[in-house]
Amino acid sequence: MTGFRICSALSDIPSLQWDALHDGRNPFLRHSFLAGLESTGCLRPEWGWRPCHSTLWRGSELVAAAPGYLKDNSHGEFVFDHAWANAYARCGLDYYPKWLIGVPYSPVTGPRVMAPDDDMHRLMLDEMIAETQRKGWSSLHVNFLAEQETESFPADWLARIDVQFHWRNRGWKDFSEFLDALLPKKRKNIRQERAKVREAGYSFRQVHGDELSEAELQAMYMFYERTFDAYSNAAALTPDFFRHLANTMPRQMMVVLAEREGRIRAGALFLRGNDTLYGRYWGSDEQSPGLHFETCYYQGIDYCLREGLSAFEPGAQGEHKIARGFLPTTTFSRHWIADIRFRPALQAWCSAEQKAKEHYGLQLAALNPYP
Repeated sequence: MTGFRICSALSDIPSLQWDALHDGRNPFLRHSFLAGLESTGCLRPEWGWRPCHSTLWRGSELVAAAPGYLKDNSHGEFVFDHAWANAYARCGLDYYPKWLIGVPYSPVTGPRVMAPDDDMHRLMLDEMIAETQRKGWSSLHVNFLAEQETESFPADWLARIDVQFHWRNRGWKDFSEFLDALLPKKRKNIRQERAKVREAGYSFRQVHGDELSEAELQAMYMFYERTFDAYSNAAALTPDFFRHLANTMPRQMMVVLAEREGRIRAGALFLRGNDTLYGRYWGSDEQSPGLHFETCYYQGIDYCLREGLSAFEPGAQGEHKIARGFLPTTTFSRHWIADIRFRPALQAWCSAEQKAKEHYGLQLAALNPYP
């Protein structure tokens, strides 16, 4: 006999049982990552984040789960639905709270409803819909799920897509082989960018979490915070969360440090999965041609090639990544709307969006940097 339960703190769920539900390939699903966001002050109710994790139990055994959050806004999700919220407001209805299944502040693809088979996956979806209806929430959203998981959702879930830019290793052994695979103009431009950075006196170190000194960790946090300040955004992550990653995920956390004249001038934070590198945050205390591209992209590609990783997801947005070897990649999300009156209009909205994204993808295909 199985029982469905909502957990308001990941610390209430044994870490070994949670991590047994996924294959460990994606670091953002790890109990230590998600629980760390909660325990180090990154998920604040006043910022619209309230943990609301779905779990299915057989006695004391956790058999299925999904990381979830009750949201009072759409901050930190990267699947933008402000138009939906405005439509509800114009009708005098509340769009918030809504229920999000995903990873906070992280537009990265991965499993979302962690279940051992299709039947259990469907049971989890049914239970989450029933909970949404019981609580009177407007909607249920599953963001950045793996493509194969989209097939497990019934037809009454609205489908949305978006485009990111990912790098895939085609069997190259080193950076030179990767460059040789590019169109001559792209290859030349990358070599020139990297040369400018070297001529400016920068050197780079790739440092894992267990190799970071406290001073280096503080420098990386300062760069992260400075980038958010520059765009008038609040830095949601805390210094304690950075320390938490270094302590609990020491080989999954990787930081690139750019040094010049004996000082750290820039940094980029990455997380490593079994076969994929994920770029997350970057910042610097000075401007220099090519410094961003070297720190965030070329150092990441170099790391993947040296470590034998097959993919590199550097984050959301950025058409400029195409010229540097990253290709357009479709991302997926699914959405269940409680009020059936809104479903036809939002379905039409999603269909129009999908056509626009597909047209955008065709335009991007013409920019392919490979012969």
